[in-house]
Amino acid sequence: MGRIFETRKHVMFARWDRMAKVFTRIGKDISIAVKSGGGDPNSNPALRRVIQNARAANMPKDKVESAIKRAVGGDVSDYTETLFEGYGPHGVAVLVETATDNNTRTVANVRMRFNKGGGQMGMANSVAFQFKRMGVFRLHPEGIDQESLELDLIDFGLEEMGESTGEKGEPQIVIRCAFNDFGTMQKALEDRKITPISAESEYICLNPTELPDDKAAEVMKLVDLLEQDDDVQRVFHTLA
Repeated sequence: MGRIFETRKHVMFARWDRMAKVFTRIGKDISIAVKSGGGDPNSNPALRRVIQNARAANMPKDKVESAIKRAVGGDVSDYTETLFEGYGPHGVAVLVETATDNNTRTVANVRMRFNKGGGQMGMANSVAFQFKRMGVFRLHPEGIDQESLELDLIDFGLEEMGESTGEKGEPQIVIRCAFNDFGTMQKALEDRKITPISAESEYICLNPTELPDDKAAEVMKLVDLLEQDDDVQRVFHTLA
């Protein structure tokens, strides 16, 4: 019984850690969005997007509002978005998206984690060519005629549309467009009264790397090490 309790406690703490990390990332996204476009989501599409993502992550409304107020008042760090590149074990390409107020610290930490995880940090553009930056929108399928919507959104930059499942196994519609069409696609969905579950820019790998389970686990160990860093927002890789 004690072992079961310890296991449940470990799972609970891991879930809390993941949630805290997500909330921290969203808080930085809010700060960056407010700095670039102001604190009114009605006139700031980037802030509207972040608020949608906060809802999808179950971030409490008061925490979102508090983060916006702090950003408007200048009571937050001045974050800079930086992309780091490198290789993981077995030649898997890795991109590390960061938001930092101290680039020197972040460079050192990311390099240390690459080395500790059996990888190597590379120079700019050393692996970025293996990815395509895209706008990715996830939608609730209820009430949506997918065929009609797909035809409708082609004029607004739609490149891919398909079905997927969320973290809890719920069905989702996934829409992808070129990153340059992100704003156009966001407005097209808003005009059709469609509120995405989430809307993000993501780096999609062009040629996934197939590895056996034991070698794939080595790559994911590096990804986990990188994601643990407070300055790291998201990690993308070419592992299938």
